[in-house]
Amino acid sequence: MAHKIEKPTIIQSAGNKPKEIKEFFGRVNTGHKNLSIAKMISPAGWTEPAQQPEFDEYTLVLKGMLKVETRNKTFEIYAGEAIELKKGEWVRYSTPNKGGAEYVAICLPAFSPGTVNRDSE
Repeated sequence: MAHKIEKPTIIQSAGNKPKEIKEFFGRVNTGHKNLSIAKMISPAGWTEPAQQPEFDEYTLVLKGMLKVETRNKTFEIYAGEAIELKKGEWVRYSTPNKGGAEYVAICLPAFSPGTVNRDSE
């Protein structure tokens, strides 16, 4: 049965600057444990601690550029591009450029603070 999402839930972000996270589907907004979909707006100069999540993450950049660092390579993902990261992979996200970035993140299973496994800074 169809279910309209009237509005997302704002989730607190990690990182050196405030980042807007609007969860449309996930543990908080809809109770979904198998999937989360959130829209992010990250300011210029934002960075978060590295992590090794227990979920696959698919990220589609809508505006700006998202910098994605793994142990083996650093990627610059621009508007219209996407990146897939598998669970357990070490990753750090940031938006170093002027204007920051706007993007959608899909996590399978759903994002949870207990399964993101952030590095200590």
